[in-house]
Amino acid sequence: MQRKYLITAATGKTGVHTVRHLLDAGHAVRAFVHKEDARSAALRELGAEIFVGDLLQHDDVIQAMQGVNGAYLCFPVSPGYIQATAYFADAARRAGVEVVIEMSQISAREDSKSHAARDHWIAERVLDWSGVPTVHIRPTFFSEWLTFPWVSDHIVKDNRITLPYGAGRHAPIAAEDQARLIAAVLSDPQPHIGKTYPLFGPVEMDYKQIAEELSAVLGRTITYTPSTLEQYRENLESYGLPAFLIQHFLEVAVDYQNGIFAGADGEESPIERVTGKAPQTVRAFVEANREVFG
Repeated sequence: MQRKYLITAATGKTGVHTVRHLLDAGHAVRAFVHKEDARSAALRELGAEIFVGDLLQHDDVIQAMQGVNGAYLCFPVSPGYIQATAYFADAARRAGVEVVIEMSQISAREDSKSHAARDHWIAERVLDWSGVPTVHIRPTFFSEWLTFPWVSDHIVKDNRITLPYGAGRHAPIAAEDQARLIAAVLSDPQPHIGKTYPLFGPVEMDYKQIAEELSAVLGRTITYTPSTLEQYRENLESYGLPAFLIQHFLEVAVDYQNGIFAGADGEESPIERVTGKAPQTVRAFVEANREVFG
């Protein structure tokens, strides 16, 4: 039976793939976007209904939620997430949705020094308190992190990864693999209601090993050169990133060194168990995105 789902951040890294998976399964999708552009036009071409709105506008969220069976909430790392979540929870209650899947982050906790991570923890609680059937997902670093300019530019220009992550480890998880899980849980939410899932890729690695995978695919030697937190701050500031985001990235770096991002796909991280397909490796991701790395 066809169902209808609201997907926020629909042109973003997880959203665009979630829309595609749901449409491919025969469902209807309302894609919540901030503006009309080529990316929203591509979703419309696939068959999605495009809704232009702002998650910080209560009326927009209420309107977007009408007539849907479930919804996916994803908000950028910026101020306002608790407010947006409260609006979303209220709209979901009014609409009587079967499930809200909320994109949190693995470092979300009440004593986090990152303002964004603490906001995510509070946002989880807001949804829990609301009584709306909810599933929280907490991914480690996306594989796409390697493609962000403040990381990839050093790979392209200097053949090195420079981050203040020390000898910390994580299992990079691609957005497409997360989207496959999101679509599956939206389509059959009952076994997952009330759960919080950490999401990981298949193999836990340190950045020396990630650099070796890049080297193997790209055919040139990429090295990992740890930076200091102050060097990292200067690098981020050179890209004009907002202060809120920089504060988050700096605290995340400390969390990374302390093992907060560690883990690999398994019983707790249900991607292969729920979708029947293992998440992709770093090597597969780099091969698929080779052009980004020069």
